[in-house]
Amino acid sequence: MSLRDRIQSDVATAMRSGDALRRDVLRMTQSAAYNVEKRERRTLSEEDYAAVLAKEVKTRRESVDAFRMGGREDLVAKEEAEIAILSEYLPQQLTDDEIQALVDEAIAATGASSARDMGKVMGVLSPKTRGRADGKRVSELVARALAAADLATHDAATGGRGA
Repeated sequence: MSLRDRIQSDVATAMRSGDALRRDVLRMTQSAAYNVEKRERRTLSEEDYAAVLAKEVKTRRESVDAFRMGGREDLVAKEEAEIAILSEYLPQQLTDDEIQALVDEAIAATGASSARDMGKVMGVLSPKTRGRADGKRVSELVARALAAADLATHDAATGGRGA
């Protein structure tokens, strides 16, 4: 069963059971996918539909951060409940160790050696992590790895003198 069909079926189930939150969250997701289809004038693939879901989760995570800063714990709880519902439909999320292994692979594949190569590394990583890891987290791990590589290159070039 495709992700689209599964969500459609779960909307109907939520309606029958009276689960308004699940119904509304899934309908918002369907609406977001529909809007992408209309904008791009094509039917979304399974991967594209998962990307819409991931974007919906990301938006809600950003809202959680904003609501926390504003002291609105009532809204934080609602957004977190919505994240939990949407997360059921996303592929298994990668752990930091799994992401780090992919980062190391991408750095080796691109020959990246400094922070200037971040775009090349992210270009290789993005398709592998889309929907399975937070892009911000992936970017942080790439930046850290490239900073370490840049430092090692600098130290090797200066003989460890630091300048």
